[in-house]
Amino acid sequence: MRSIETTLTFSLSSVKPLEELESYRQRCLHLTREAIRKGCRHRADSPVSGLKLEPFGEVGGLPYGRCPTTGSLFLMEMPVPQEWARLLAEVVRLRHSPEVFHSHLAQSRMDHVYAPKLEWVEETLRLQQIREPRVLEAVTFSSDFTQLLKESGCFSEVVTEEETRLAGGSRSNESDPVHAAVLLESLDHSEDPKGLLEAVRGRLCKGGLLFVTALVASGFDICVLGLRNLYLVPPDRANCFTLQGLSQFLAQQGFALLEVSTPGVLDLEIVRAHWRQDSTLPLSDFERRIVTSDEAARRSFQSFLQQQRMSSFARIVARRDR
Repeated sequence: MRSIETTLTFSLSSVKPLEELESYRQRCLHLTREAIRKGCRHRADSPVSGLKLEPFGEVGGLPYGRCPTTGSLFLMEMPVPQEWARLLAEVVRLRHSPEVFHSHLAQSRMDHVYAPKLEWVEETLRLQQIREPRVLEAVTFSSDFTQLLKESGCFSEVVTEEETRLAGGSRSNESDPVHAAVLLESLDHSEDPKGLLEAVRGRLCKGGLLFVTALVASGFDICVLGLRNLYLVPPDRANCFTLQGLSQFLAQQGFALLEVSTPGVLDLEIVRAHWRQDSTLPLSDFERRIVTSDEAARRSFQSFLQQQRMSSFARIVARRDR
């Protein structure tokens, strides 16, 4: 099984500056609470193990539970599916509005976030000798990645499906199987991650590839900050699998893992940004020494996190085996 590292570097401020996050975060929390008031369901069991979730804490008054076997984190109070779909669409519109920071970082995010993901997909397909594949992208409302896929010239066809409809069993007129499927953070915000994976597996041909990216709770910045991590906010992160939990979850749904990597580059920068914003954060002596070390030491430690699969950004390639 492959594990990929990267020498790519960019600043936290170029993709998701912490100092500009608060208005977006508060709006997300407000919209989530409003959606829950319109229709709520309680999620008591872990989607991975099926065991009862252990209370872990709250984000903006919204409770998260912990899977007792994998440590994965899940929002426990969820809007009903119809309200969840509306909530996700509203948050996508918010991200593309002038109200929050995302709009003026669009080009930077395209260069540093989406372009490397396209390169990863293309290179993996080339190594697997899959030429001109049909690819399915599961999207929420719209996707900044879709146009890159279409313009790349590497795919015979790019099929987009709305995530909540896909997870709910709705089928488009597309009947031909696809050779690859892309889930970019989709499992992080799916109200039914099992249903979504089952639907995607049903669309993939036998031997087809699944590309997954996700924020993982086993990564350094989430382990250090826990629910104080301001990037851990619903609905974007209603599910925060650990790397073990995500790998196990994919295997349970009939996928064989070909690559499991955590090539994240921002773990230390995220902790440093939180610490600069709030110097009372309860960091251990070791954590404080790491985040205040010089640039060379920080770069070396981030490389170690990648090598040992301890970063909070995960990439997985899996093959449909059944």
